[in-house]
Amino acid sequence: MFDEMLMAMVRSPPSQSPLLQQANPPRDGFDRRNPRNHLRSVRNRCAKRQRNLPANRLYNCRSEAESPRVFVVSDLHTDYPENMAWVRRLSRAWHGGDVLVVAGDVAETYRNFVSTMAELKERFGAVFFVPGNHDLWCRREEGKFMNSLEKLNALLDACSELGVETGPRTIDGLGIIPLFSWYHKSFDKEKDITDVKIPSLEMACKDFHACKWSPQLSNNGVALALHFDMMNEMNHNAIKEVQTTSNHIITFSHFVPRQELCPEKRMLFYPNLPKIIGSDFLEKRLRSIHGNFVSGSACHLFGHTHFCWDSVVDGIRYVQAPLAYPRERKRRMNGGEDWLPFCIYFKGFTDKLSPAYWSDYYSENKREPKNTDLAPWVAKFYTRHTRRRGP
Repeated sequence: MFDEMLMAMVRSPPSQSPLLQQANPPRDGFDRRNPRNHLRSVRNRCAKRQRNLPANRLYNCRSEAESPRVFVVSDLHTDYPENMAWVRRLSRAWHGGDVLVVAGDVAETYRNFVSTMAELKERFGAVFFVPGNHDLWCRREEGKFMNSLEKLNALLDACSELGVETGPRTIDGLGIIPLFSWYHKSFDKEKDITDVKIPSLEMACKDFHACKWSPQLSNNGVALALHFDMMNEMNHNAIKEVQTTSNHIITFSHFVPRQELCPEKRMLFYPNLPKIIGSDFLEKRLRSIHGNFVSGSACHLFGHTHFCWDSVVDGIRYVQAPLAYPRERKRRMNGGEDWLPFCIYFKGFTDKLSPAYWSDYYSENKREPKNTDLAPWVAKFYTRHTRRRGP
């Protein structure tokens, strides 16, 4: 999702505190007495968990049987050479009968997008894709596209030529349904942080400058989100067919369908992040698709925020498995490398994604959307920046 400025402000803090095991932990579970030891402990645990992941999560999902496995990854960002190298290191031998779901933000440039999708299609039996915001940036396209919708059409045409799926399909009893979406500010329903000066959305998020839209479409209201949601109507009949022919269904999008799938504002270095991540239209649409499926038979995959996530909300499993930026992976707090792509389905949905720091945290701690007391690392961040700017 993020440009460099926003990435620096939204980097993931520790989300599972050792204090959760203490006799009298603070109410929010964070160690204010010794934050350095806290952070070091979290990072060491994260590193250990990631080292153990390939054997636990990917290779044990291998099988020579005819049933396909379904893998998921989001936020490839292959404009970074390290990320493109990761794609090219994926095995050409293991995944010939498998499915890969790519939940948006493949690359900023059309050229890198096509190269990436071609690499993935050479490795997987079927590849599904929905666009993210970075995929629609026009700033480095040298005038090739009049606007972001024209670029979107070019990306979809390229997918068609490569054999990449952008519409609903049933594979061996599993329905896979891509959902187009875009965010809107009114998605954010939780109390704003007002005690510190927060940069504007236009300053923090390059979408407002790197994407190009017609005058009728704007990020200021719901027009863009509604436009992308209505694009799903062209797949209405195909979705109905998938519903009638599938035992399980996976829907997927780039953007976030529920605000609970993002940390609270007080936990974020950029507290206004929820205003540029999700869509109410998306949640309503995926619920209309999954409505007849019982718990354990429905899953929605998403991306965009770069927070690993795996939780069940109102009977639907929500999963985010981002590659993210190289800088984020080095901190071992966001994204993954050794354990991606994540195997989400093999003859049924697989075990819980791990690591999923924030969803793990909220499985133990109640969400407090009205609490605007900044987490210690956020308060420290804004205090430091206020001192730099001066009065």
